[in-house]
Amino acid sequence: MAAQQGIKQRIKSVTNTKQITKAMQLVAASKLRKAQEAALGPKDYIAVGTKMLEKLSSASEAHYHPFFAKRNGKKALIIAISSDRGLAGAYNSNVLRAIAKYTLNSGVDQPVIGIGKYIAQHVARTTQLNEVLAYMTDTENPDVAIIQPVLSEAIDQFVSGKVDSVQLISTTFTSIVKQDVLVTQLLPIAPPTVPVSSNTTYEPEVDQLLDFVLKRLLEAQLMQALLEAKAAEQAARMLAMKNATDNASDLIADLTLAYNNARQAAITQELAEITAGAEAANG
Repeated sequence: MAAQQGIKQRIKSVTNTKQITKAMQLVAASKLRKAQEAALGPKDYIAVGTKMLEKLSSASEAHYHPFFAKRNGKKALIIAISSDRGLAGAYNSNVLRAIAKYTLNSGVDQPVIGIGKYIAQHVARTTQLNEVLAYMTDTENPDVAIIQPVLSEAIDQFVSGKVDSVQLISTTFTSIVKQDVLVTQLLPIAPPTVPVSSNTTYEPEVDQLLDFVLKRLLEAQLMQALLEAKAAEQAARMLAMKNATDNASDLIADLTLAYNNARQAAITQELAEITAGAEAANG
């Protein structure tokens, strides 16, 4: 009887857990649809900005812009994006693994701008990483609250020579079942290779236009990375909760079978005792 009660309590506990994971799966699926739609926004803007950059780069003045300056040093400012919450499978651990792999053989301490709670926790316990700024991903206006201050700090450190490059480590959203962590170089920017034309007149000056276009492009790329990372997070969480729900269903089935076997064994034992008692009484 005690064994049956224990199994019954476990079935109830797993059932309650299954209801929670199922609800979290549905919530993640709903958020994923919104995140996918949001991630499509900056793509057209980036495409138009890239074409404009190609036109501006044909001017000789463009090649002297500080964003194009190549350096041979190994010190890089890392902008890393994770999530603020767990229960998303290997989403956060994949980002942290990419950071560790990138900094493994650098030989110098790397400054880090962390977007997401898990990045801040990782930097705090890693001696080779120095936290510059830290942000939470869940904000109402990420463009103003995250993107602009992060980009401003990154540009200041690169232009001043404090770092030799700016690297972005984030998760790209390919599909619901495929999310990849990529390391993308934001600075220095590789200038587009286009034929030089001297017949174009620009107003205002080329350097002013180029500065504006480059900053807007970097801002759009960083926003795109943040939006895709959020979509990848929801996809990873949805799959993790689906797997948890499926495992709970399998465990409930196994426990139900064990409960039925224990109940059948108890009934068989009781019948045997009743039969033995009747025979003893008749004897």
